[in-house]
Amino acid sequence: MASLHSHVFLVVLLFSLHGFPPSTAAKGDTLAPGETLTATAGKLVSSNGKFRLGFFRPGTNKSSSSSPGWYLGIWFNKLPVITPVWVANRETPIADHDLRATQLQISGDGNLVLSNHATNAVIWSTLIASTNGTNTTSGSRAAMAVLMDSGNLVIQAQQGPSSSAAVLPWLWQSFDHPTNVMLPGAKMGWNKVTGLKRVGTSWRSRVDPGLGAFSFGLETNGTRMATLRRRSHPSRLYWWWSPDESPMQIAALRSLLHMYPQTRGVIQPVYVNSSEEEYYMYTSPNESCSSFFSLDTSGQINLNLWSEADRSWRAIWTQPVDPCSPYATCGPFTVCTGTSDPPCGCMDKFSRASPQDWELGDRTAGCSRDTPLDCRNGGRSSTDRFRPMARVMLPYGPEILDGAPASRSDCEQACLGNCSCTAYSYEGSRCSLWHRELLGVSQNDGIEISSQDTLYVRLAARDFPSSTRGARRPVAGAAIAASITGSGFLVLMLLLLLLGVSKNSWLRWWCGVSSSLATSQGDVGVVAFRYGDLGRATKNFSEKQKLGAGGFGSVFKGVLSDQTAVAVKRLNSAHQEKQFRAEVSALGQIQHINLVKLVGFCCQGDHRRLLVYEYMCHRSLDSHLFQSNADNAVLSWSTRYQIAIGVARGLSYLHESCHECIIHCDIKPENILLDESFIPKLADFGMASIVGRDFSRVLTTCRGTLGYLAPEWLSGVAITSKVDVYSFGMVLIELVSGRRNASVVHTSNTCHVAYFPVQVINKLHEGDVQSLVDPKLHGDFSLDEAERVCKVACWCIQDNESDRPTMGEVVRVLEGLQVLGMPPMPRLLAAITEFSSVASK
Repeated sequence: MASLHSHVFLVVLLFSLHGFPPSTAAKGDTLAPGETLTATAGKLVSSNGKFRLGFFRPGTNKSSSSSPGWYLGIWFNKLPVITPVWVANRETPIADHDLRATQLQISGDGNLVLSNHATNAVIWSTLIASTNGTNTTSGSRAAMAVLMDSGNLVIQAQQGPSSSAAVLPWLWQSFDHPTNVMLPGAKMGWNKVTGLKRVGTSWRSRVDPGLGAFSFGLETNGTRMATLRRRSHPSRLYWWWSPDESPMQIAALRSLLHMYPQTRGVIQPVYVNSSEEEYYMYTSPNESCSSFFSLDTSGQINLNLWSEADRSWRAIWTQPVDPCSPYATCGPFTVCTGTSDPPCGCMDKFSRASPQDWELGDRTAGCSRDTPLDCRNGGRSSTDRFRPMARVMLPYGPEILDGAPASRSDCEQACLGNCSCTAYSYEGSRCSLWHRELLGVSQNDGIEISSQDTLYVRLAARDFPSSTRGARRPVAGAAIAASITGSGFLVLMLLLLLLGVSKNSWLRWWCGVSSSLATSQGDVGVVAFRYGDLGRATKNFSEKQKLGAGGFGSVFKGVLSDQTAVAVKRLNSAHQEKQFRAEVSALGQIQHINLVKLVGFCCQGDHRRLLVYEYMCHRSLDSHLFQSNADNAVLSWSTRYQIAIGVARGLSYLHESCHECIIHCDIKPENILLDESFIPKLADFGMASIVGRDFSRVLTTCRGTLGYLAPEWLSGVAITSKVDVYSFGMVLIELVSGRRNASVVHTSNTCHVAYFPVQVINKLHEGDVQSLVDPKLHGDFSLDEAERVCKVACWCIQDNESDRPTMGEVVRVLEGLQVLGMPPMPRLLAAITEFSSVASK
């Protein structure tokens, strides 16, 4: 974080400073009485060489000038990137012209003091005497400051005149006064005797270590809750974790820590609750590894590991995963979208209040209006209007009107008549008003935020296109506009034709879909349909034609003019571009017998986006496994086994044979379709992620379906194609058993969830596979094949992604070309087994 500017400045100081009072420069890891530490004289480095105490100026080469000044801090000594883990004078930066006169020393009363010797002004002090009420210099005791190997700066009281004398417990330590970082060995908690609370606080921005908007700590009410809060009046709790409330989370966390090779033997969480203290801590036995927890400026806490390969820090765990979860992280009059990078943006007709602060990660100022509101006669004569924002999480702090207005128009007038009212919503005959700043508006991304609410934001009339201009000649004006538009359209079409661009490619470009992502498949092109044609094919999307519904939309059976049967998926919203593009991007240029074929699409005007697939007469796998009716015959074992191989081949193609690796992200029986020959085809690529072959991971928000999610989704880290492998393993278990993996079991006195994968791996180890097979088969199955499928499934659902096979290996095993050994019990499954047995007692 140090800048070139700061280095040059220090070099100049090295040759120009003069006038310091006579003293001895500090060296080694100890600052003794009579010694000083300045910007150019003396240094403290821990005895293991890992940490350094000194002066630094935050920032990069481009942004160092934005830093408020210089700070006394501790950082990793041997790494090429200065990463401060503790800052002394957070709220009192040192100006350039004062740095030459600034020094750190042990004062006469035993405190560690940072001061300006020219003005005798104290910049920062440990204030030990005022904290514990004792005199640190009584008798022959002398204080000294030591930078420990852990990165903890401590003040020790020494008995006797020499440094070799017995060292007494420290009087003060930096670990008790954290900034935004928690190192191994540091405690997050409180001292029950002294009342000391160790609370970390985020930086104000990436170049300003001052107190930021968010804090982390441990509640003192006996709940064991670790919390993240927004520092406001009152403070706002937005994330918490407690093993008492969620017994499985600690097992899941430990499993995640063992999942990545770089964390093995590095991270060991600890919880202590004694008569004197209560705290969380983590230790790191591997001294060669550098790690720390940090609270960033946006309110997310991260576990960071140093990567020697990349020569940079990597965040391998993040909470909360959704960047929009922290309270008002984007500031007023903003919209947060968890799938965007960066996630924050201004509402329409608003602009960043402080663009420079935004670039540095400080968005507390949010956005401000481009045009002031009109408020005459107390709002009764206002010309302001409202612009709708659909499918958003509504802001914090609404005023719910008593005696709800009879209509949305009445609710709008109630807001318009109050000068402080900036927005309203009208849902279910309930009128909600917001006054002044709007905080916490998040966009529905179709993955984590699923609100269907509409917010009406108040804007000045000038922010809307004029509706009166040209009103006297509407017909002529419309004709001229139509003429211009039509001419432009013809010119554009002519140019595209001259360039050899097909109609379908132009339509794809017009919809904003890259032609490189929606090219033709073999000899059959992806067709751009007209909305009216698909409406007629599906009988205007009638309920009788409806095949099913999912998270992103409904699917209808349709018959095209050439009598071809198709399945038409209508997305829930015309604005669901992310899912629309994901489907076209994933299927537009690939073709495989085990992938559903994309016939075409429609993105005409403001209509909902439509995707057209080949029709699969036997529908989805779940209807045959879990639904007993006359229309769904019981799948034979040979059919199930061929379905397993087919799905594996489809996934292997996506992961290993496409130009770019495609991660489906939502493998489950509902997304496995069966044709007339019961050949399986993977469908629903609305959550798919595409990874370039030069990369092995992709950072994305948590997506998929509970019950099929790999453990690494919980960590918020970059995922690999192994998440599909995990989900496939869960599907295999359901394919063998003909039942859902998780089901509610009722006994005479209790009701608990039975997790079938636990039983599968136990029975596999006991050699009792036949008891796992679907009883509807009446024993008509191959025991060797069933055992093979169960082994593959249990290897696929291992906690550690590196222990799971690739889909290519899965195909070879299922085809009998490769053999797998007995899989171990995954740690997370073992924890579930233990928890289930305790819960059922």
